[in-house]
Amino acid sequence: MFFSLFFKKNSEKGDHMTKEDLIRKLTSRKFASALLAFITAVLIAFNMPENQIAQIVAIIGSFLTLISYILAEGQIDVAAISQAKEEPDSQKEEEEEL
Repeated sequence: MFFSLFFKKNSEKGDHMTKEDLIRKLTSRKFASALLAFITAVLIAFNMPENQIAQIVAIIGSFLTLISYILAEGQIDVAAISQAKEEPDSQKEEEEEL
């Protein structure tokens, strides 16, 4: 049920959310900020000392940054590979026209 919110049909496009769309949302700075704020609030609710909260939030923030970087670079590589695959086809078509 929860994941259906992510994969519901887009009313404008009429299609489902793609894997790339989900990755883009999960690696956004807004999502990371919201997640860190939630974790901080939970830790405060459990009366954790401030220095431990700071350490936990710093570790999780660093981890989110690393994962975001890896996923973003992966998307860039996929786009470059798909563009490279399309370019030879367009060059062949241009040569055939001559």
